[in-house]
Amino acid sequence: MTASAPGLLAMSAITKRFPGVVALQDVSLTLAAGEVLGLMGENGAGKSTLMKILGGAQPPDEGRILLGGQEVTLDSVRAAKRAGIALIHQELMLAPNLDIAANIFLGNEPGAGPSLRPLGRAEMNRKARELLARVGLALDPTTSVSRLTAGQMQMVEIAKALALEARVIIMDEPTSSLGAGESQHLFGIIRKLQADGIGIIYISHRMEEVFLLCDRITVLRDGRYVGDLARSEATPDNVVAMMVGRELSSQYFPEKSPTPASESILKVEDLLVPGAPAAVSFEAFRGEILGFAGLVGAGRTELMEALFGANPALAGKITLCGEPYWPKSPRDAINRGIYLAPEDRKRHGLVLPMTVAQNTSLPGIAGFRWWRALDRRAEQKLAEQESKRLRIKAHSVHQRVVNLSGGNQQKVVLGKWLAMQPKVLICDEPTRGIDVGAKAEIYRHLANLAAEGVTILMVSSDMEEVLGMSDRVVVMCERRIQGVLARQDLTQQRVARWMTGDVQVNRGAA
Repeated sequence: MTASAPGLLAMSAITKRFPGVVALQDVSLTLAAGEVLGLMGENGAGKSTLMKILGGAQPPDEGRILLGGQEVTLDSVRAAKRAGIALIHQELMLAPNLDIAANIFLGNEPGAGPSLRPLGRAEMNRKARELLARVGLALDPTTSVSRLTAGQMQMVEIAKALALEARVIIMDEPTSSLGAGESQHLFGIIRKLQADGIGIIYISHRMEEVFLLCDRITVLRDGRYVGDLARSEATPDNVVAMMVGRELSSQYFPEKSPTPASESILKVEDLLVPGAPAAVSFEAFRGEILGFAGLVGAGRTELMEALFGANPALAGKITLCGEPYWPKSPRDAINRGIYLAPEDRKRHGLVLPMTVAQNTSLPGIAGFRWWRALDRRAEQKLAEQESKRLRIKAHSVHQRVVNLSGGNQQKVVLGKWLAMQPKVLICDEPTRGIDVGAKAEIYRHLANLAAEGVTILMVSSDMEEVLGMSDRVVVMCERRIQGVLARQDLTQQRVARWMTGDVQVNRGAA
């Protein structure tokens, strides 16, 4: 398992140190023209740091980068772009207040420069149309980005890379917020780029995508290069073993005893959520993991936000532990013991510049008041307790969460709610963008919470996750509930058919 010979790109002996930690140690990576290279590793393995170095966002402390056989110095993002390297982030970097053409050429506008000549809008629109055609996006370039779907935004990001005449395109978790149809369209575009001789570095925790698309897989672990695998020799078991340094059972979902439907904790009756065409009803029981399956846009997140008071429902009835419950704000939900771990942890689940301790104590900050100041000692003790329970990898609880890996950030989101002893914990895409090792840990924590009597509502687009973790599954389609499946009735085919609105199958199964 050694890296292939240098071709389009060769990174050799890359080392990067931060205070108190060596993020990368003697890492090598190669990429040929027209190759799709999968880059895999647990959260914290060094993938993001390596790509930031390649994208010019961070300088390496040691090592060399060769592009087309010539050594290059990528001391800025602009330098990397000039060299033909484009990085498409997991959180897409588009300006929603601008149109498509303006986003594609942002910072590289025709006519821009010291002469202060007017921008060549007509030229921008013409070139943007050509680029949009290459990525199969039939939209007017003057369309505002704020009106686009996640899949369309992904295509605009690729068009931006093509506008730079990129030779290397880095895609970081590109399907994490896409539906199945949008993902398939993206895969078709990747194959076209490959045929054009563009080298692609594809970062994903979804192994089925990596095995489908990638010619070769490079694996990092703990900031070190572990080795390469050709697609023909890669299997889930040997890739996972390389990533985590140990064998990880393919059945990494924890054993769960069937949860009898006994004590009703949350009962929703004829709830009308803003934007939904019809009211919904369901019931969740103590100690149950109730899964919510559906395609992107099925209305699951909007339903969870209504239950949390972030987007209050318009009508209906909710009962919590036998008492009326109608949240008008998230504070109402928090006061009653209903907590939400949101889909977008960075935007809605964490305050990134704050520390692990500060994020952990934030929801219950009133309990840490000591006279007119905060009891920092109590805050630290609580954070250390939750960090130990969830095995959060951080230098200390005083480390800023912005510097943690995605999996550890997700654990901080869970930790802040676990510290408040939830009655109902809503988890919206709890393992989005995190590695298999971190997934297994989060699954174990959720199963333990359910065993302790916490009711968990789990929204997930990962079919294996829904089937492996849920006691029952609520299937949604077009903001309606198609039905509820008990654990013994769960099959991938049945859930998939209900998700796509196969009413005949629904009625037949009911």
